[in-house]
Amino acid sequence: MKTVFKNISKIKYEGPKSRNPLAFKHYNPAEVVEGKTMSEHLRFSVVYWHTFRNALSDPFGVGTAVRPWDDGSNSVANAENRARVAFEFIEKLGAPFYAFHDRDIAPEGQTLSETNKNLDAVVKVLKTEQQRTGIKLLWGTANLFSNPRFVHGASTSCNADVFAFAGAQVKKALEVTHELGGAGYVFWGGREGYSTLWNTNMKRELEHLAKFLHMAVDYKKKIGFKGQFYIEPKPKEPTKHQYDSDAAACLNFLREYDLMGHLKLNIETNHATLAGHSMQHELEVAGSAGALGSVDANTGDELIGWDTDQFPTSIYLTTQIMLTVLKYGGFTTGGLNFDAKVRRESFEPVDLFHAHVGGMDAFARGLKIAAAIRKDGRLAEFVKQRYASWDSGIGAKIESGKSNFTELEAHMLKQGEVTTNVSGRQEFLENLINEFI
Repeated sequence: MKTVFKNISKIKYEGPKSRNPLAFKHYNPAEVVEGKTMSEHLRFSVVYWHTFRNALSDPFGVGTAVRPWDDGSNSVANAENRARVAFEFIEKLGAPFYAFHDRDIAPEGQTLSETNKNLDAVVKVLKTEQQRTGIKLLWGTANLFSNPRFVHGASTSCNADVFAFAGAQVKKALEVTHELGGAGYVFWGGREGYSTLWNTNMKRELEHLAKFLHMAVDYKKKIGFKGQFYIEPKPKEPTKHQYDSDAAACLNFLREYDLMGHLKLNIETNHATLAGHSMQHELEVAGSAGALGSVDANTGDELIGWDTDQFPTSIYLTTQIMLTVLKYGGFTTGGLNFDAKVRRESFEPVDLFHAHVGGMDAFARGLKIAAAIRKDGRLAEFVKQRYASWDSGIGAKIESGKSNFTELEAHMLKQGEVTTNVSGRQEFLENLINEFI
């Protein structure tokens, strides 16, 4: 196969003392942490859209990305060549997974039939490359937001034909994901929301979204797809209000429409920021509901109210994420998917390697620090002791459902007053975490 990154060798682990910018300082795939290798814990995935399709444009200027392998055409041949280049990159990086939207990998044609034919041609290349490299598909999804037909949304559109087109598109995307052995499938509501309530029937739109997802569940069973379904919280942009605005809203929707057993959440850091939450908060909301499935590993600029999709470099952030992921049993079908793009000023091909190497090292450090904190035990013991009053006596009776208001009144009349509260020791705990970082 013709190589594009011929001056770049496979990225290797060289340790913390290495000064090689194209080497891992902390990510050692074979290193065992808490009984599993780093590779098994982190399950890194490269996204097709930002890494291979993003021209690095912005509202004030055209794209700056230098991509010598791309001839700029919308041809199937160019898409097939791009797919081979993508696998050369992922293979040299050493990531075990990738992810895509259907429209990332193949051009849209004049008709749905032509579009599906284009997709089949590129999927054939992807399948060959997966077999050649051993790289797997973490998850697939459908782009139901870019084409003007989705101006009012997809499954929540006021136009029934748009709903039908979206269903046909997802049907094909599910078939392709199944054919490629995808570990999951994500539903991301790029335009599933509203800009003004003056023209919106919210109840009807939510019911349509639920019907759409139930159809997907039915079709998943029909074709025998065993992968995990995910829904991805996103608070705003491009619509004023998205129905999947944060983890709690998604969980409420899944419970209300009897979908809880069929979908978990794919949580993204930048989306958590835009929702006014921390990533740790969103992960805890999902994890405590048994719905933490996968992570879009990026970060946002807190000074910019937009989805900047930057690569994660904060060790505090990656430590918080991995502490929560480990707490809830680690990834099974999900992983750390780099839904991130290089900056507009970082336009050379080698910058793609620098960005991913940095993100993978940051998460490797976060994993090791999280494991050390768990092994040390002081943080967990503090939290355990803080809730000790619930482990016996009236607390245990309340939690087991064996108490009532009459008994609570009798308990407090006898005791007289609440026992003394103890400090939350926030500063002590922040200092404790700093010992490890």
